[in-house]
Amino acid sequence: MTVSWLKSPDPRAVPRSARLRALLALGQTTAMAGAYDGMSALLARQAGFQALYLSGAALSASKALPDLGLLTAEDVTRAARDLVRASDLPVLVDCDTGFGEAMNVMRAVRELEEVGVAGIQIEDQQFPKKCGHLNDKRLVPAEDMCRKISAARHASSQMVICARTDAASTALDDAIDRANRYARAGADVIFVEALVSDADIRAVRERVSAPLLANMTEFGRTPQIALNAWQGYGYELVIYPVSAFRIAARALEQFYSGLQTAGTAESFLPAMMTRSKLYETIEYYDYEALDAQIVRTVLPTETSTNKAD
Repeated sequence: MTVSWLKSPDPRAVPRSARLRALLALGQTTAMAGAYDGMSALLARQAGFQALYLSGAALSASKALPDLGLLTAEDVTRAARDLVRASDLPVLVDCDTGFGEAMNVMRAVRELEEVGVAGIQIEDQQFPKKCGHLNDKRLVPAEDMCRKISAARHASSQMVICARTDAASTALDDAIDRANRYARAGADVIFVEALVSDADIRAVRERVSAPLLANMTEFGRTPQIALNAWQGYGYELVIYPVSAFRIAARALEQFYSGLQTAGTAESFLPAMMTRSKLYETIEYYDYEALDAQIVRTVLPTETSTNKAD
């Protein structure tokens, strides 16, 4: 019995970065579920998603922190490792502004590549950064962002690089110009954040010469658009960055309030994952069987025949 996290990597297996590139080349739109820990990643995989997105906003919120670029590279790398281990899916990781300047971006790429991440996303805001759907965002010069993209590309020829621009909230033409410059600097995917209309969505697709990522966050500037509509627009990736966290947080809020009021969790039992389903999901019995197998194993002991003369 071998549980999933102990299985040896198949040397013939396609690297996750190559799997993400293959999804980009499909000619259809791929939905990337937002996941922020191992369990959410595992459940997304079981639901049939082929790729995941680790959002800085969701990860920050899971730590009860605002999305202002307060996460460290270590915070993000640790969370990304959990997503990769639990799901074995290609993961695109939101790295905000890259944790510093060009050399910091290079280090982030190398460390995330070591834990099996497929792609890294960086954005052209100044620190402290803000959510892409808020106002008063401050951008770095396009030349500075291009240096970060070039540095990321220099650090890895395999990692998928996604470049986000937040310029569309003030000037769509500037956003499109930046997008094309970022693609020429080495970005594989372009993310023009906070598009507000059908006309803007179409203009970006018509004028940007690179694969595109769309953001389906809730309660923001971009209207809710179905996946098949994004397919019609010609966007390659659509992320749902904070959706799962919002669902989980709302459920926890309701549960804690109800438990405090009633003094019992009984009314919430129908909404809970059962013990048997939880154990099945996390391979509890496989781990148990593996432990029993190891306990039964009698290891060879040192004898006179294998001692040095």
